[in-house]
This record gives sequence, C-alpha cells and structure tokens, in this order.
Amino acid sequence: MRVFLGGIVTETNTFSPIPTGASEWEVVRDLAEAHAGSALLAVRDEATARGDELFFGLSAFAMPAGIAVRAAYEDLREALLAGVRAALPLDAVILPLHGAMVADGFEDAEADVIERVRAIVGADAVIGVHIDLHCHLSERMLANADAIVIYKEYPHTDMADRARDLYRIVADTVAGKVRPTMAMVDCRMMGIYPTSAEPMRSFVDAMLAAEGEPGVLSLSLAHGFPWGDVPDSGTRMLAVTDGDAAAAERLAEAWARRFYDLRHTAGVRPLALDAAIDRATEARADVDGPVVVADQADNAGGGAPADATFVLLRLIERGVENAAVALMWDPIAHHLARSAGVGARLRLRLGGKMGPASGEPLDLDVTVMGLVDGLVQQWPQTDGTYAQPAGDAAHLRVHGLVDGARVPGGVDVIVNTRRGQVLGLEPFTAFGIGMDPGRILVVKSIQHFYAAYGPVAGEVIYMAAPGAVAPIMEQIPLVRADLRRYPWVEDPWPEREAG
Repeated sequence: MRVFLGGIVTETNTFSPIPTGASEWEVVRDLAEAHAGSALLAVRDEATARGDELFFGLSAFAMPAGIAVRAAYEDLREALLAGVRAALPLDAVILPLHGAMVADGFEDAEADVIERVRAIVGADAVIGVHIDLHCHLSERMLANADAIVIYKEYPHTDMADRARDLYRIVADTVAGKVRPTMAMVDCRMMGIYPTSAEPMRSFVDAMLAAEGEPGVLSLSLAHGFPWGDVPDSGTRMLAVTDGDAAAAERLAEAWARRFYDLRHTAGVRPLALDAAIDRATEARADVDGPVVVADQADNAGGGAPADATFVLLRLIERGVENAAVALMWDPIAHHLARSAGVGARLRLRLGGKMGPASGEPLDLDVTVMGLVDGLVQQWPQTDGTYAQPAGDAAHLRVHGLVDGARVPGGVDVIVNTRRGQVLGLEPFTAFGIGMDPGRILVVKSIQHFYAAYGPVAGEVIYMAAPGAVAPIMEQIPLVRADLRRYPWVEDPWPEREAG
C-alpha cells in the first residue's frame, strides 16, 4: 500500500490577540524529528509493521492562537499538496489535522485541505483524517474523507492510539475488508468535558467497548472548541460503520442522545478567582499532596497569551504564601532576570502585555531564584511521554508589589520564553519546587495538566479567573456560533425536533 502522511495542525481562538503568522509554525519534514508519542510516529510504526510504502510530506504545528494569516496558511497548504502530488499514485492518505483551524478566508480550513487532497488523489484513494476532539466537525469534512477518527481522551493521552485505529481502518478499506460509512449528529451542547472523571470516564469506556461490536469501526465524540466563533462549533457525535449507512445514523443518534442526557453533569463549572483561592487555602491543610489550581482562562493551549496577571495579583494582595504560578510567558522579564543572574534582587515589570484579557502589568520586587535553559515538559501519554519544549525559564520569588502589597514568604513564579500551557511537572520540579503537601500550584491550563498532576495532587480546583479563554460558556462573547444548545437553552433537543 502506498500511503501519504502529512498535515497542518493548529487550534484557532477567534478572540485571541495573537495572529498565527508564518513565524508561529514549526514544520517537521523528516519523521526522525517527530516528537516521541506523536501520531506521526504511530502511523510510521503501523506502516512499517505492515510493509507499506510511506511517503511523508510535512507536519506543521502552531501553538493555538488567533486566526491564521492567509499567506502563511496558503503556503503551508500548498507545500502539503505538493507532497501529495509528488507521491502519486497513492492508495491512501493519512491527514493528522486539528479540526478547529480558522484561517483568513478559510473558516473551515480542515475541510479546505481535505477537499483539495481529494481533488488530487481522486475518488478511489482512501483518505483518513485524525483530529482533536476540540474540533468543529463539519459536513464538508465528512464529504471528502472516507474515515475520521477523533481523540477520545481529555487530557489527550490517546493521540497515538487513535492514529493506529485510523490506520487500521484505512488499510482494511484499501484491502477491501471494510467499507466505512459515516454519520454525524449534533448533540445540541457546548462545554468542557474532562474524561478523567465521571460521568465522562464511563462514557469513553463505553465507546471503546462498543467499537468491538460487529460492524462498528469507530465512535467519536467531538467535544467542540467553544472559543472558535464559527457556525459549526458545538458538540457532535460521529459513528463509522462497515458498509451500513443506516446503522451509522442509528448509532450516531443513540450515542448523541446518551451524551445529551449527561448535559448537567459532564461539564466543568469552575470557581471564580477568589472562591478558588479560598478553597485552595482551606484545602491545603487537609490533603496529602499539593493543591493544584487550574487557571483555565489563561491557557495557551486554548489560544490565550499566558501572560495574564489576575491570579498572581490576588495571591499577592491576599498574602498567600507557599504558592507557585507557572507558566507565565514574558520573554522580556526573562531576559531581565537572566541578565541580573541567580541571587539578584530587582524591580521588574511582569505580564499584562498582550491586551485587556491579560490584565495590567505588575511592577514587582523579585529575587531571581533559578534559571533553566531549554526547559522540556514531559506529558504523560498511553505509550510513554510526549516531550514538549518550553523555552528558557526563570524562577522568580515575588516579595510583593513595588510600593504595594507584600507577601512575607513570597510567591514563586516561573517565567518562560516559549508560550505554552503546563503539561508536565517540570515547570516546578526543575527549580526544586516539589509536590509537597500544603503547597498551592497554579497552572495555566484547562485540563491537559491533569495527566501529570492528577496522580500527585491532593486536590484539583478549576478556576474561572478573567482571561482570553473564558471557561464559563455563557461568558464567551460568541456571535456566529449556534447557541440553540445547552447551556444557553436548558432543553434544546425538542427545539431541534420541532424545527
């Protein structure tokens, strides 16, 4: 089997102040450069094991941010398509995409890619698409793909597993063993649905079990990406069956209904900023590990700048000791800390640089406690760890505001040069900040932190501070999205049936 592999991956927060321009993309053109635990290597290993001929074009990734600049997107798309043309004739194409990319002029960028690939390879080649569960699953995407497989886990610990699932479906389709048919049903919901806790844990396990039933090739829940203001946003159920379109429709409908029945319990309802700090300070005396507080609204993985100061300011104003915050993206502050050196005490302006959603910059009295060049986070996956570079980092101990509130023992802040969310323990442990009982660790992340922190945390608290990724659905300033869904409408499914 002759197989092409390549894709363009980013998640677009249409409210983010950071444009996704050409310099934001990392392009892998050799599979030897791919991250361990990635979908790319899972596909390579499947192809090798089966004796297939694999042609790798490119894999482009950009940290989630704002709308992709048109020229940057078109250049990457044309490079990908050139690789497809060069590899012809092809039996199959595997496209690891994201599903929530919006480019200037291309509101459904993934559908644009799939359509153009189909035009090149023709109707007989099999196209398999591998996407993130935070996607805008659209009919345009389904129209030109033979099979779509979506991650099931949040945090995304199963990216490689799902890539293997997709490859097997594609290989069996080429061999004539199966004939995929897909159906999608809108669940009339939108939210944040961690799969590490009930009821989502059981829902995912049930989907996995159902895939072992005759004729069922794949079941996927597309959670949706609430911060992409497009008409196709929202939660959808996808079923892939073997040659039975009616069965796919029945399955998608039944599983969509099943998920809809969980609408009051499946999502996260985070605490407001001060309420979260209250809970953290109360809980730390009674738990065996650190209290982990997720600053969900400043999650770089959802397109936020990761330089918001709201939480740090309140920790200082309230005099909360034995607390640490990571990762705060501020290359200028890092440069000043590195220039001053470990042990230096200085006045430094931190954060609040990217706009109103970042808060005001803070003028702080700090001591430089440590410096780490080339910090790498290890993100736990089902088959090992995914190494995620975090740039150069500095450990600052904040004594207080200049001419303002003070914290006797200080608040630790990890400042880095490469924007990204907290995935592993390393932003703290690399500086000797341990997972000690009584410590409060504030992580700028929505849920991906949980894979590493869940096993060691005494308690996990989800917080809705101000920021660019508002975790309370009703607070997202959506205009183009269809809001005839829960939680905007208490019971939207009858409305769907009526009209």
